[in-house]
Amino acid sequence: MSARRRVVVTLGLTQTLAWGSTYYLPAILAEPMARDLGVSTGNVFGAFSLALILTAILGPPAGHRIDTHGGRGVLASSSLLFAAGLLSLALAQGPVSLWCAWAIIGVGMAVGLYDAAFATLTALYGHQARRAITGITLMAGFASTVCWPITGWLEAEFGWRTACIIWGAAHLLIGLPLNRVLLPGGIRAATPHSIAPPARAASVRFAMPLLALVFAITWILSTAMAAHLPRLLQEAGHTATTAIALAALVGPAQVAARFLEFSLLRRFHPLVSARLASAAHPLGAMAMLLFGAPAAALFTLLHGAGNGILTIAKGTLPLAIFGPRGYGRRQGWLMAPARFGQAFSPFLFALLIERLGSGALAVSAALGLVALGALTLLHYLMRQALATDLRQGAQ
Repeated sequence: MSARRRVVVTLGLTQTLAWGSTYYLPAILAEPMARDLGVSTGNVFGAFSLALILTAILGPPAGHRIDTHGGRGVLASSSLLFAAGLLSLALAQGPVSLWCAWAIIGVGMAVGLYDAAFATLTALYGHQARRAITGITLMAGFASTVCWPITGWLEAEFGWRTACIIWGAAHLLIGLPLNRVLLPGGIRAATPHSIAPPARAASVRFAMPLLALVFAITWILSTAMAAHLPRLLQEAGHTATTAIALAALVGPAQVAARFLEFSLLRRFHPLVSARLASAAHPLGAMAMLLFGAPAAALFTLLHGAGNGILTIAKGTLPLAIFGPRGYGRRQGWLMAPARFGQAFSPFLFALLIERLGSGALAVSAALGLVALGALTLLHYLMRQALATDLRQGAQ
């Protein structure tokens, strides 16, 4: 196995563990936690929102640390933080200790999820990191598919506290050695090619706010659908069993789309695949609004496919537009609005569904179209900047 493939497999495994045991944990354990601790389910999700807010605040300094020292130490520390947070969660006796445990997990998420992994790859491989980023998302795309059943089985057999202890032990016994031993330390030596932006487009005005807007919208939609998709499908007329079966199509659609990005779309600029992907959710939502329940499978597949490619675009677009220099810190700033949006999107979408039913998809479709418009505007501005460069070079 080549050194680069070993790094991709290592990060793919640790990212699957990290996402499955933190971000996807409340979907299975929120209700038993709330019941046992004597708090509402909303209280548990509120603590989870605190973790996402901490991720937004701590993301930029974590990225800067990876830019200057590499990601091995940062990712290894995330394994310790995840283990500490999950063990604290298992020992929680009330709302205060519940929120403190999720705060620890939130710090771990800031230094241990995709942003940190993407920054680590960019620090190692510079402009050549795109394929490795796609490889990691291909593996970690199965995080919910793999970890939800495991968490559910652990909770049913041993209780939610034991489930947290086992996931915490997995970070100590699997995640920590993988991150610490198999990842290279340091960063790649800078070369003139790696320092310079890939194109004049890097200086395009508004590129940062446009990308931050796109990432915020896509994460808001992704989180809202992860929390409410089965309910939305029921509002459209499906039974609970059918709605869950249809919602499960999101995972395979995500992975299939990532294979498409890995095999075919990687030949094009990431803006091409990002624009195609951002059109998928609005198209599916409009089909649902027009045709109702019969279009539910189409909507689910389109949403999953678009979300799968946009997850990759969050790593590859900043690299293609701004280059590898300062990637980690820039990624932290770009993703900060998205993390804040994630923290509140499940609650706000719940209100929309209560008021509009499946008509809430009109709002999500409109948001998706705003993201598509922002990407189209960014593409236009980049072409204009490059044309200006060519004219100046010819003079």
